[in-house]
Amino acid sequence: MMDEYLKKVGKNIKLARKSEKISQEKLAEKIGVSRNYIGMIERGEINIPTKTLIILAKALNVHPKIFLDIEISFI
Repeated sequence: MMDEYLKKVGKNIKLARKSEKISQEKLAEKIGVSRNYIGMIERGEINIPTKTLIILAKALNVHPKIFLDIEISFI
């Protein structure tokens, strides 16, 4: 179940990055991480810290809540 949420968050981050027309490499450079780390985030392979989510949002000129715009089912 958690993997599903991570993939949705990663997809939202990727959409925001593409909307800003910025490459994974440029985004990684901008926030001080590797391109591989950005790729892992966008593929939903890792659970990132809240701080990183906020840093990504600032770098992409969006509010962090757009990354979390996912449907959650508790059933």
